[in-house]
Amino acid sequence: MSYTIVWISLIIIFVAVEIFTLGLTTIWFAIGSLMALIAAWLELSVLVQVFIFLITSIALLYFTKPITKKYLKIGITRTNVDALIGEIGIVIKKIEKFNTGQVKLLGQIWSAKSEDHEEIEENESVKVIRIEGVKIIVKKWSQ
Repeated sequence: MSYTIVWISLIIIFVAVEIFTLGLTTIWFAIGSLMALIAAWLELSVLVQVFIFLITSIALLYFTKPITKKYLKIGITRTNVDALIGEIGIVIKKIEKFNTGQVKLLGQIWSAKSEDHEEIEENESVKVIRIEGVKIIVKKWSQ
């Protein structure tokens, strides 16, 4: 029995899934299917075809996924909130030890925690160090 139809079908399915998801995952399996299709045309055994499919797919996935993720920024959603890091704000509700307060920053009010868990009184200036979820992490700022 010729498995060329199976491999062609798998190529079509994997490419279709890739087109609709754009996750750069199933494309490697489509390439693995293509290599197995070539093995089927060469009339190699089914076991060899499956082995070629698995090795090619896994190798491509393992070696290229980190590269594509890094350069194409797949799965990373950038927001403008990163621009807040380094900005200076004013405490409008006291930040207590191990508790949140509020900071007015660029006209908006944010829940805030102290980076080193120190108390920061109202009307003191703070600098945004990082963002954790919907809270800004700040430290006292003296000019």
